[in-house]
Amino acid sequence: MREAMSSQPEAPDYNADEIRAATAIVMPSLPKDWKVRDVQIYPSRFGPSVEMAVETRDLGLVSLFAIRPGTFDVVKPTVAPSGEISSAYFQIGEVAYAVVARSGIRDLDRTAETLARTLY
Repeated sequence: MREAMSSQPEAPDYNADEIRAATAIVMPSLPKDWKVRDVQIYPSRFGPSVEMAVETRDLGLVSLFAIRPGTFDVVKPTVAPSGEISSAYFQIGEVAYAVVARSGIRDLDRTAETLARTLY
């Protein structure tokens, strides 16, 4: 919805260290060929959350979310297909991540695993 509103410009400036300092959320390291289109921080029930829109060569437009779900857990990347759009989620400690794209399950699974590995 925001993308179609001219009064809501994209914020492509991305500084992972600044996000970590402000939210205590560590974002995964992005592949070098990914181009950040937009980054926003939103309130959520258990603290701030981060949403990124990223342009990728292989997957097209990808959304990457990071949020505190209110539980501490370790969940390996898991794919949840849903028609044309698939998502993969994983959790490391107090932060859960989701990657959403119009992509095949196999590609999204590999992408989520790559992102998760950067957090260890």
